[in-house]
Amino acid sequence: MAQTDEAATPLGYEQARDELIDVVRRLEAGGTTLEESLALWERGEELAKVCRRWLEGARARLDASLADES
Repeated sequence: MAQTDEAATPLGYEQARDELIDVVRRLEAGGTTLEESLALWERGEELAKVCRRWLEGARARLDASLADES
């Protein structure tokens, strides 16, 4: 059910970044089972994609703004 809620409400950049930081810390700390580690890794990949899309969108907006000034 949580995945449905997450899919319905897109993550903001800061929220995705903060969760990604938490995922990385948990993976680095160890102490998780292989299954838990794989789930964390997959979540981290999803979060990284969300962050990348936000940053690419921001870059496109900046490029468009700079092009308009020329």
